[in-house]
Amino acid sequence: MQCSYFEAGRCRSCTMIELPYAVQVETKSARARQLVDAALAPEVAAAIAWMEPFTGPESGFRNKAKMVVAGTVEAPTLGILDPAGAGVDLQGCGLYPPVLAAAFAPLAAFVTRAAMEPYDVPARRGELKSIVATVSPDGELMVRFVLRSTEALARVRKHIPWLLDQVPRLAVVSVNVLPEHKAVIEGEREIVLTENETLRMQVNGIDLHLRPQSFFQTNTAVAAALYREATAWIAVADPRSVWDLYCGVGGFALHAIAPGRSVVGVETSREAVASASISRDELVGAGVPGAASASFVAGDAMAYAVSQPSPPDLVVVNPPRRGLGPELAGWLERSGVATVIYSSCNPATLAGDLAAMPSLRPARARLFDMFPQTSHGEIAMLLQRV
Repeated sequence: MQCSYFEAGRCRSCTMIELPYAVQVETKSARARQLVDAALAPEVAAAIAWMEPFTGPESGFRNKAKMVVAGTVEAPTLGILDPAGAGVDLQGCGLYPPVLAAAFAPLAAFVTRAAMEPYDVPARRGELKSIVATVSPDGELMVRFVLRSTEALARVRKHIPWLLDQVPRLAVVSVNVLPEHKAVIEGEREIVLTENETLRMQVNGIDLHLRPQSFFQTNTAVAAALYREATAWIAVADPRSVWDLYCGVGGFALHAIAPGRSVVGVETSREAVASASISRDELVGAGVPGAASASFVAGDAMAYAVSQPSPPDLVVVNPPRRGLGPELAGWLERSGVATVIYSSCNPATLAGDLAAMPSLRPARARLFDMFPQTSHGEIAMLLQRV
């Protein structure tokens, strides 16, 4: 993939872009295997069946753009900040699909029209921190304006009809309020400004509903393959009960639904749980066998696990980059759970968690290249109790 921003030194986010894509994938796969092997006994590591890495397009794959807004009201930049805190406009970034990239110019014009002053990080002055835009597989969009206050809210509301005219597939618009001066993506308060409150992300024939504050994998095509792999592993194990811990909008849990099986998804984000529950209700309404036996709980994964009278037959875990941590890994080790499917975005913390769960032996593993041009990847691993 060629990138004029990288070549000019304006953006260096794609740290592996100078390597052929096949070399990128092999490098990531080898690093993951090295970290995992180092955490396990040699005979355990040797028994893991590493499958061929799954890859998708190496450009135009990102379904979400988190664009820092800088510059001025009259000439805003959408992209990142340089080391001095000045804006670097990246509207032509090749990581975004055409339908998402086409929305950037109207969004920049909307900043001017609604008179939202870009936030000046060095001076700690201004209102608009970032614009987060997400595209669904069928081309609909969700746009969030992250503001320091509601000062510009009335102007944003006033000009939404103009924005909808410029971006006809725009389904959801919201304002997120983040008053603090700190490097986080969003604040707690979300104000939805459209009739639609969720973006429908169809994955493998299942409609996942994405609310503004819900997490979803950045690469839809590769996420779909990840869910298919997990579904195949679950089918072989044929559990009567499944927990999906860190379930997000319910991707793994909704794919695990089957007749005679109870499925519970647990997630701290109430927005994500609400999204997953909408998807479950639609499956129930469509008469999907087993859908009525699926439920979603807003809460901490560890707190939920220890509060239950007995463990399930199978647990899916998809933790953030910090991994499971000693408490949850320790609980899984002691629980007696027969099968664990671990989806990890950080092979280093995956390796640490595996070392804490010696009774759960890795049987199969696969790299899903969710983030081409970078050193990051998603590792799916099937663990079985011995």
